[in-house]
Amino acid sequence: MPTSRSEAWREDLRRAMSPKERTAIPRVKMPELDPAYRITCNEEVNQGISAEQAIVEATRCMDCPDPQCVQGCPVQIDIPGFIKNIQRADFKEAARVLRRTSALPAVCGRVCPQEKQCESRCIYNKMKKAPVAIGYLERFAADTDRLAPEKPLPALPPRKGKRVAVAGSGPAGLSFAGEMARLGYDVTVFEALHEIGGVLKYGIPEFRLPNEIVEAEIDNLRALGVEFLTDIIIGKTITIEQLVADGYVAVFVASGAGLPRFMGIPGENLIGVMSSNEYLTRVNLMGAGRPGAATPVALGRNVAVIGGGNTAMDSVRTALRMGAENAYIIYRRGLEEMPARAEEVHHASQEGVQFLTLHNPVEYRGDERGRVTSVVLQRMTLGEPDASGRRSPVAIEGDTVELPVDEVIVSVGVSPNPLIPHSVEGLGISRKGTIEVDGDMQSSISTIYAGGDIVRGGATVILAMGDGRHAAQALAKKLEE
Repeated sequence: MPTSRSEAWREDLRRAMSPKERTAIPRVKMPELDPAYRITCNEEVNQGISAEQAIVEATRCMDCPDPQCVQGCPVQIDIPGFIKNIQRADFKEAARVLRRTSALPAVCGRVCPQEKQCESRCIYNKMKKAPVAIGYLERFAADTDRLAPEKPLPALPPRKGKRVAVAGSGPAGLSFAGEMARLGYDVTVFEALHEIGGVLKYGIPEFRLPNEIVEAEIDNLRALGVEFLTDIIIGKTITIEQLVADGYVAVFVASGAGLPRFMGIPGENLIGVMSSNEYLTRVNLMGAGRPGAATPVALGRNVAVIGGGNTAMDSVRTALRMGAENAYIIYRRGLEEMPARAEEVHHASQEGVQFLTLHNPVEYRGDERGRVTSVVLQRMTLGEPDASGRRSPVAIEGDTVELPVDEVIVSVGVSPNPLIPHSVEGLGISRKGTIEVDGDMQSSISTIYAGGDIVRGGATVILAMGDGRHAAQALAKKLEE
């Protein structure tokens, strides 16, 4: 017999419900900080859901015999398995199920575009209803496990006696490291910067992904036996050939895409024009703008961010928190074509970001000191769809407008870090500078595997993680032959 009202409530929910009853439950809403307050600080905007909310949301899951949500997940998480454990209020088991395939569930639950992946395959979409909030439930399970008062150490598998190296500690590298460690291999992750986490630390602001969450996930990998070394640049400080000579049986390259792109328009060399990569790294990783920080950063009052992806949203929302009075997103297509997550666009709009869609920069102008003072924008219209399916932007001849700005952050994409590809003789490289790999993420050199941005040119966190896990499984299979 239940001993409390809460237990009775949970037992009622665990009873069999008809499909009609389940589909009548509305999707949970994520509590979030008030926009007026959150732009004054770096506190996480999304506040997480409660245990009761999680159990009710998990009850919506329809127990599909062929769960397409799993097929939509690049790391193949057992989504029905962890959700059903949440429904039963067995949160510890839910987290255990998650960690069988995902090295970073608390990260994925926050930053992965579930609406384009697992949730896009949910059967509720066919009913024209909101899909199960898989991302919210993943975050809940991971956070509940992280905050549990007693957390037993993971059982380590028998060691294989073989060492593998990882170049880069972003999502691809961490995913690879976690999978290889779980399979019994000794893993060393080499990071060029002074902190572990890669783009999770330098590229994503704390109001979207707190550093303490990333650190907790890294600590979980340490508990599995993964070793982390910082301030080591593979391809410069040490070569891949030296790693192999030192006894590493393989190297997984996950060095990312840290080379920013610019548009090649007049005025890009003016003071106050920088890449989103540099801007976010200075603020997120080096504490620029905070009291006592040694790293400087421009503190613009009228800030224009060029681009429409998640990094552009992170940049413009960071600019607001750094004191900008006017923060603009300048994007050459319309809102519907914007690649950023709908949630990020919504949050940016709530916070006061001004969207200048169907505008494209053609020139930056400056003063006699060489500082940017304005951007000239070409008005655009949408033509026929391009190869990506989005309608192509077309300039409206002779229609321009000049916008006063004192800081410009360019977020129009990045290119692969060229250091490792150009330091290994015989390594297959594409014309875009990415490392060429086969279906197992193996390069033209048998001891080198690669994944994430260094292969894709640009990828989401979850796609990079999928590459890391897939590469680890393929490498382990080869090593065991």
